[in-house]
Amino acid sequence: MNKKNEGEFPTRRRGAELEAAIMQAAWDELMEVGFPNFTIEGVAARAQTSKPVIYRRWPNREELVLAAIHKILPAPPDEVPNTGELRSDVIIILNQLNDILRKIGPETIHGLMSVLTGIPLSELINFRRTNAMSTILNRAVERGEIRHEKVTARITRLPVDLVRHEVLITYEPVSQDTIAEIVDEIFLPLIK
Repeated sequence: MNKKNEGEFPTRRRGAELEAAIMQAAWDELMEVGFPNFTIEGVAARAQTSKPVIYRRWPNREELVLAAIHKILPAPPDEVPNTGELRSDVIIILNQLNDILRKIGPETIHGLMSVLTGIPLSELINFRRTNAMSTILNRAVERGEIRHEKVTARITRLPVDLVRHEVLITYEPVSQDTIAEIVDEIFLPLIK
C-alpha cells in the first residue's frame, strides 16, 4: 500500500473554512464567467468540493451568488454622510450605491432580479441604507434647505430608484454627470 503524497489531495474542510472557500470560489467564478455562465459545477471545481456539499447549503445558483455578494463585497459605511449640504450628502449615497452596482455588474443584477422575485434590490446588493436618505432629508429640513411637507416615502426613495433604473436599462455604471443630473434636475426641484 502506497502512502499518498502530502498535498496531493486537499484536506477535508468543514464549517467556516469550507464556507469561506465556497464563497470565494463563487465570487471568482462570477467575475470570470459572468452570471449567465455561472454554474454550481464551476464553483465546486474551484472550491475543490462536491456539488452536493454546495447544494446542502444553497438550493440554487442564485442563492449562492447572493450569498457570495453579501460575503465578499463590503457593505457601505454605516455612517450617514453629513456634509452640511443636502446635495453633497445625496451624491455621496448615490456614489456608494453606484460603486456596489458596478462591482456586481448589471448582468448579475438582472439575473438575480429575474429569479429572486419579491426581494428588493437593496437587499440583493447588500445596500441596506433605508434610513440613510431619511436621515439626510431630516437634517436638510432642520437646516431649512427643504420643506418637510415635500418629503414623502416615494420622494425619499427616488434618487436610489433612478440610479437603479439607469443601471438596469443601460447595463452600464452611472456616470457622475448622470448622478448630478438626477440630483440637480429631478430630485432637488421636487423637494424645494
